[in-house]
Amino acid sequence: MVCPADLSALAADLPERETAAGAVRPDEVLDLRVAVPDPAAGIAEEEADSVLVDVRAPGYSPEYGLRRPFNPEPDKAVWMSALFPGLGQVYNRRYWKLPIIVAGYMGLGYATSWNNSQFSDYTQAYADLMDADPSTNSYMNFFPPTTNEADIDKSWLQSTLRSRKNFYRRNRDLCIICMVGLYLLCMVDAYVDATMAHFDITPDLSMDIQPAMFRTASGSLPAVGVQWALNF
Repeated sequence: MVCPADLSALAADLPERETAAGAVRPDEVLDLRVAVPDPAAGIAEEEADSVLVDVRAPGYSPEYGLRRPFNPEPDKAVWMSALFPGLGQVYNRRYWKLPIIVAGYMGLGYATSWNNSQFSDYTQAYADLMDADPSTNSYMNFFPPTTNEADIDKSWLQSTLRSRKNFYRRNRDLCIICMVGLYLLCMVDAYVDATMAHFDITPDLSMDIQPAMFRTASGSLPAVGVQWALNF
């Protein structure tokens, strides 16, 4: 920093110079303009120009570290599973359950379709056997082509067709019930899985075992035993 007194001494030491206009005074030779910055203004300007960028990864939490643990919402998991079976398991990030659900629905769907086709065939055969029209004999499709219709016991055939018809109808209805049950099971599983995700499971699990004395019913002598407790 240059003070005004120093500037005057510096100007006095300079030699006088002759110009066309005449002699010039020493104080007119040197024109010094010193700009002294204001420290407070500089700090304020630096703070104004500075931009604080807080870069954090998605899901950052100071409590849990860089990544916050995934906590699914039970209500959302149930509604997603109700919208489409298996979607709630995908939301809960239980991807290994999705192939099981798909395989279950594919198997039950195929069983329902096959039992329904068998039920339709036996129902038609039973109806053809019970009517008086000899041209309707679809029940003969269950026998080899060389079988003579006159050699068949109609009472036995009637009982067999009726039992088979009821059997396949019961299996078809059972498959449909299982499909509905699997649909409800997916919803319950999604809700329970999402709820248990909020359950705090600590690795600090210990068991405390120590001797103890208990009062008996008679009250004469105490009983000696062992008591234990799980700490978690």
